Amino acid sequence: MTNADQLAYEELCCYTLSRGDPSFIHQHAVDAFGAQSFTFGQKPIRLVFALIGLHLHLDHQFTGRQVQLAHTKLGRHEGEWPVLPLPADRGAITAEAVGMAAAGPERDSIIERWCASVWAAFRDNHPVVIALTREHHLVP
Repeated sequence: MTNADQLAYEELCCYTLSRGDPSFIHQHAVDAFGAQSFTFGQKPIRLVFALIGLHLHLDHQFTGRQVQLAHTKLGRHEGEWPVLPLPADRGAITAEAVGMAAAGPERDSIIERWCASVWAAFRDNHPVVIALTREHHLVP
């Protein structure tokens, strides 16, 4: 992750938080960036929550608010979270690319594509993430 991506993410947070949309797109940006920028040495919960959020959104059509509630439920878990392997490629779309899109529907659309790009990059982790969502009764 570059300083430009960090700055772009911070500016993107201002944008998504100011949207005031009921679906709370901000959560999806947080999860995409969280997975994409994760490094070893950080707590595993950060990556696990980010990937669970992307899975719930993309595969189960959860809104950002619903993902946020799922994260709250997961926060009650008292055990250890798995350390997941990191792919060399974390997705083709970055926070910087998202920030270059015109504000409004165009930027919201690229946020969706960003989420999909990051989720696809972590494909080797999908079975563990899916199992965790079932184990914690987030999906049937």
